[in-house]
Amino acid sequence: MNKLQRERSLANRINAFFPSTRFFPVWRRHFLVWRKTALASLVGNLGEPILYLLGMGYGLGRFVGTLEQLPYLLYVASGILAVSSMNTATFESLYGAFTRMTRQNTFLAMLTTPLQVADIVAGEVVWAATKALFAGMAIFIVGSFLEAFPAKTALLALPVVFLSGLAFSSLAMVVTAVAPSYEFFLYYFTLVTTPMFLFCGVFFPVDSLPSWVQFLVTLLPLTHVIHLIRPLTTGLPLETPGLHLIILIIYIMGGFGLAVHLIKKRLLI
Repeated sequence: MNKLQRERSLANRINAFFPSTRFFPVWRRHFLVWRKTALASLVGNLGEPILYLLGMGYGLGRFVGTLEQLPYLLYVASGILAVSSMNTATFESLYGAFTRMTRQNTFLAMLTTPLQVADIVAGEVVWAATKALFAGMAIFIVGSFLEAFPAKTALLALPVVFLSGLAFSSLAMVVTAVAPSYEFFLYYFTLVTTPMFLFCGVFFPVDSLPSWVQFLVTLLPLTHVIHLIRPLTTGLPLETPGLHLIILIIYIMGGFGLAVHLIKKRLLI
C-alpha cells in the first residue's frame, strides 16, 4: 500500500465516524412510527415526572419551605425537567434502539442503503433527543400552569433539554452496542442513571454532600444539565455556562464516537 492509499484509508476511517445529512431519513422514519402512538408515549413520559413534581414540590415542599432562596416547588421542578430529558433519551436509546438493532434488524436493513453506521447512530441519537424535547415541552407547559418556571428566560431551558437528550442518548447507545439482552440495561440504570437521579442536585444541593462525593458528582452530565436549567427557569445567576456546555459536548462527541465504533464492530465485523 503506497502513501496515497494509506492516506485515503485513514481519511475514510475518520470520515466513517462523522454522520452525513442522510441521518435525517432515519430520524424521519422513527418520527413517523412514533406518531402512530404519540399520545400514549407522551402520557407515559409525563406520568412519573408530574407525580414527582406534585408529590415532592407540594407535599415535601410544605416541610422544606425554601432551598437556595427558592420555594421548593421551583427548586425541584427544574430538576424534574432535567431528569425527564435524561430518562426519555435513555429509554429510547436503550430499549428502542436495541429492538431495532437486534429484534427487527432495522439497522442491517438500513445498511443495505447508502447509509453508514454513523448516519444510523446519528438518527437514533437525534431522535431520542427529540423525544426528550417533546417530553420536556409537555412538562414545561404543566409546570408553567403551576407557576414552577417563573423566570423570563425559562424558554431557553428547552434547547438545554435537547442538548441533554443528545448527551444521554449518546451514552445509552454505547450501552446498547454492547448489550447482549434487555436485562443488561439494569446494570446501567442501577450504576449510572439512578445515582445521577439521587445525587446530582435534583432534590437537594450538591454542596450538602461529602466533598469526595461532590467531586464525583461534578463529573456526571446531569449535574451540568441542572446547573444550566435551574438558573434559566428560576432566575438564579447562571454561573460558568460555557464550562457546562463544553462538558456536555464532550459527552456527546465521546459517546457518539464510541457508539459508532462498537455498533460497527457488532454489525459488520
